[in-house]
Amino acid sequence: MYETLIYREDGAVATIQLNRPQKKNSFNAKMRQEMENLLHDLARRTAIRAVVVTGGDEIFCAGADISEIEGTHSAESAYQHAREFQVLFDKVESLPQPVIAAVSGYALGGGCELAIAADFRIASETARFGLPEIKIGAFPGGGGTQRLTRLIGGAKAKEMILTGDPITAQEALAIGLVMKVTPKEKYLEEASSFAVKLAALPRLALQASKMLINRS
Repeated sequence: MYETLIYREDGAVATIQLNRPQKKNSFNAKMRQEMENLLHDLARRTAIRAVVVTGGDEIFCAGADISEIEGTHSAESAYQHAREFQVLFDKVESLPQPVIAAVSGYALGGGCELAIAADFRIASETARFGLPEIKIGAFPGGGGTQRLTRLIGGAKAKEMILTGDPITAQEALAIGLVMKVTPKEKYLEEASSFAVKLAALPRLALQASKMLINRS
């Protein structure tokens, strides 16, 4: 059904797995479009009550596929590239269903921005979160400067963004970036169990609560 994603349903819980392992699950145009289309469909499906996003056991997402944007240095192309990520991550954030990012391995750049656009993050002990754009003379263009600041506060967000250094799962837990850290073999099970718990709650109340918290 999809070239760059693996999609499955288990009762009222949908799981989206990024599936470009040869490219470290980095986002190219095809993956962005397929994920946007899938999210658009899920937003209208009341039978799906919670969504898990993962990249598999080895890596969550390495961000943008650099090979796709090499050689494009104009301000217009840079803006367009950033805008495409903003639209995608806005769709994740505004999805009516609660979204849980199940993170194992590296979540870097756009991968980290995808994780923080979710409502919850559950990490394996191997997870690493980072926004390293500063090291190539750029900055997080997909909403990371705003969402990370709201999640962990200005000082910690500046430390991550201005140094570009990744943090461990335990460090992410300590600053409130993730809600739980588990052994590698348990992170997806934990995320799925939490999704089932949310899916059993009243749908409209969940949607309204998420919407109002986001708007605040």
